[in-house]
Amino acid sequence: MSGVPSVDLQDFVSEDPKRKQKFITEIGNAFEHIGFVALGGHFLSDGLVDDLYGEIKNFFNLPQETKDTYEIKGVGGQRGYTSFGKEHAKGRKEGDLKEFWHFGQYVVDDSRLKAEYPDNVVVTELNKFNPIGKETYRMLEKTAQYVLRALALHLHLEENYFDRFIKNGNSILRPIHYPPITHEPRNAVRAAAHGDINLITLLMGAHGRGLQVMNRNGKWLDAVAQPNQLMINVGDMLSRLTNNKLKSTIHQVVNPPRELWGTSRYSIPFFMHPISEMPLNCLDNCIDGNNPKAFEDITAGEFLHERLIELGLIKE
Repeated sequence: MSGVPSVDLQDFVSEDPKRKQKFITEIGNAFEHIGFVALGGHFLSDGLVDDLYGEIKNFFNLPQETKDTYEIKGVGGQRGYTSFGKEHAKGRKEGDLKEFWHFGQYVVDDSRLKAEYPDNVVVTELNKFNPIGKETYRMLEKTAQYVLRALALHLHLEENYFDRFIKNGNSILRPIHYPPITHEPRNAVRAAAHGDINLITLLMGAHGRGLQVMNRNGKWLDAVAQPNQLMINVGDMLSRLTNNKLKSTIHQVVNPPRELWGTSRYSIPFFMHPISEMPLNCLDNCIDGNNPKAFEDITAGEFLHERLIELGLIKE
């Protein structure tokens, strides 16, 4: 795993207190030191994974003029299609070499949030695309909920601390297509070095080389998961909440060797976001004499807005 440890979620959900504590310790230590783990034992079935990959390939293979009809103005890229090269990493002008789709939250029992979030976009050409996307969203959200429960215990919080903030949260499922590279890129990579905005990210499709993680010594490590694993990392919101106790690790997706330029790459991150009202004020038990408070108080919604401006997805 080149320095990225593996954990099994079935340890946490088991009835065995020793296995549960083993998972809490392992994921807590990993997130304090490198900010990434490869997680098995999640709630995605092999069949659902295969169906999702089939549907996203079908979508990205549609004619460009068809895909362009699903690029929705006025929502900051939060739903539907975002075309090639439009998003860039914080601090960079070059667009990343990717196109992507966004599935968002399916709100239940909250009319205010239902009105706040943009509607999901329905692809009329592909009957299975939206139902399979919705089921994948639900299973990744459930997986993320249990990971956050383990992290709450690691942080000496009540196990369900995050539950009220992530129910109907502003989470995003993003199928990404990195198209074949047809000419020498000019100072652009598939995804430039960045940290994620959200609480945690669950990544499908980190099974081949490309994803790299920067360790604490500033060295890039290949992060390659097994086919039945998700790669999970800490986002900036969780790092901020924990006063940098849990590390939001810089990562990137590098261009493949020239002999593989003609191949596509697909990856599917799930960005676990809370509701916008969640305070990201540093937790008291993460502040001490050796670790003074590093961040000003802010809500998740305010922080997200700042970062979307920096990414070029919305205008000031």
